[in-house]
Amino acid sequence: MTESTLAGTPARFTPLEQTDFQRLEHSAYLKGLLTPFKGKGLETWANQCAALRDDLIVLAQRRVLPQARGYPFSLLGVQLAQQTTGAGTTFLRWRNFDRSSMGVALWEGLLADPATPASLIDDLYAMELQRIALNMQISLTHSIARQALECANKAAQAEAAYQRRIHGHGITTHPTTPQEAP
Repeated sequence: MTESTLAGTPARFTPLEQTDFQRLEHSAYLKGLLTPFKGKGLETWANQCAALRDDLIVLAQRRVLPQARGYPFSLLGVQLAQQTTGAGTTFLRWRNFDRSSMGVALWEGLLADPATPASLIDDLYAMELQRIALNMQISLTHSIARQALECANKAAQAEAAYQRRIHGHGITTHPTTPQEAP
């Protein structure tokens, strides 16, 4: 968005572009989901997804939040801020300055408020779309990383049980049909 469609003024918020994302790690791309995982493959992929999530958070912190907190948005009663969750990841949220309220309803109220300058409406809309997309990307990479790590732990438990069986007790064959029985 380079020009505001509502007021005909230049945009003050520049959404992220493809080049911003191209700088991120590509090896954790979803194509990794469809590979036959062997050895430490799941753990490696989980770590790549977690690194990609962290890169997305840094992208939000360095490119989105400084714009959202700068002039003229700093004059509004609602701001875009980061919130760290109990799971240890970070999302973008709308909140008021005294932190007593948070959520998209604040953004909706800001758009509906006649005191909000018309020249900022398109930029606020672009910010909200950017927030929604980044939060989805952060959430997905976080969930995939968590699930891959859980799967890697289960695979390690299975391998440990397997190793105990073949090394601890030796390999024995049990008859499976009546003809094999002594």
